[in-house]
Amino acid sequence: MAETLFTFQMREHRDCLFHGSRGQEYCRGDIWIADDAATADLHSERKAVGAISIIRRRSAANLFFRRSRRHIREDATDLSILWFVKRGELAVSNQCGGKVAKAGDFLITRSMSPFCVECRIGQDGMHEVLNLAVPTHILRGFVRQEFNNGLFMAMERAELALAETLLDEVLADEGRIGEASARLLVDTALGLIGNAIRAGEDTAPARLSIAERRLEQVLRFIEVHLADPLLSTAMVAKGCGISPRYLSFLLRLRDTSFSELVWEQRLAKARDWLMASDPREVSIGEIAYGVGFKSPAHFSRMFKRVFGANPREYRGESAVQEMIAVSAEEPFGSCPVFARDGGAMLSATG
Repeated sequence: MAETLFTFQMREHRDCLFHGSRGQEYCRGDIWIADDAATADLHSERKAVGAISIIRRRSAANLFFRRSRRHIREDATDLSILWFVKRGELAVSNQCGGKVAKAGDFLITRSMSPFCVECRIGQDGMHEVLNLAVPTHILRGFVRQEFNNGLFMAMERAELALAETLLDEVLADEGRIGEASARLLVDTALGLIGNAIRAGEDTAPARLSIAERRLEQVLRFIEVHLADPLLSTAMVAKGCGISPRYLSFLLRLRDTSFSELVWEQRLAKARDWLMASDPREVSIGEIAYGVGFKSPAHFSRMFKRVFGANPREYRGESAVQEMIAVSAEEPFGSCPVFARDGGAMLSATG
């Protein structure tokens, strides 16, 4: 369930020192409420999923977040904050200038680059954001583009809307979703965000030639029918409406032959299946037939030729490595992003 970070009325905000139930910190920074605010009605809640935190914050007053060079010198935690603006606006300024994000926009701020964010209430008198606080080394596994000084996008891509929906569902969950499933959903959301950012930088997608479109059809047909032991060039050519000779030409565009492509994909699928399955539930023979081999013996010979061990040996080595990795893994901590920095500052994520 989500943890309440803080909630208070205007009369309380000068003395609010709430740090969450464990009093943990993530990175230092300033947060304050506009002095001329008539009311605050501020509420912030968070759910930790591994090393990542999902935070929803609502306020009836303008809020300010600041991470200065002094904060960076005192605390070099490298954290990226992903902002989904739901109501109101965000005015963001850093060394590269300033931008205003409106409801529906998306942006990233990074703790290792100084910035200031003003969270402005909208016409309905409320401000609301959904944050994702991600250690930057994790985010770089999903977002390949450089974002040292932050990143801004108008949320017009469907991937961003889907990512926001997934994060909302995880935050709202009251225990029905297990930890492993919650991590999978958060990873999926990060993958969607990475795809949206990559697509946003592609100003004009390259047009595929006729041969490239045909090759895509061929590769899809092979993927669909990979488990069929009777898969052949004649079957693929007929299914794609081309001649076997033209099929060979298309595969040469990928510097491969039909047999090389099919056996490479079958062995890759088998390897993944071996690593992910329990030998008490799935036999090696079942895996061999499941990826299109005509016999377990043939499968074993080809597998050893490529991977240097037969399937049984490979599965045993993978199990040992997984046990070592699990025993060495330390539980992730979870904590608010901003720590109190004196005065009327609040512990929060922002």
